[in-house]
Amino acid sequence: MTSDMIIITTPSIPGYKIKKIKGVVDLTARTRDIGGKFIAGLQSIVGGEVSAYTTETHKAREEAIRRMCEEAQKIGANAVIGLDIETTEISQGIVLISATGAAVVVETEEK
Repeated sequence: MTSDMIIITTPSIPGYKIKKIKGVVDLTARTRDIGGKFIAGLQSIVGGEVSAYTTETHKAREEAIRRMCEEAQKIGANAVIGLDIETTEISQGIVLISATGAAVVVETEEK
């Protein structure tokens, strides 16, 4: 992610005016490695958080947002509004993280 890209889950950004709207969708598929499966198996026996999966899901989420921002920048956007992140297991061991939002061009509102 870049420091100058505004990313927000709401449909507007306080203090900014939307000048142009462009749609952006990107995703990433991740597999669980053998070590992660083994650790997760052990953790599931004792209960609680399965940190091996939490770590991988976090990495995939960050990657999906980064890719979405890169695509938004390629089409001239400087912000993404309405960010939605979804996680789906598409088959055993493969998790799909989807980052969807509207790429927009915004500018500061005049006072």
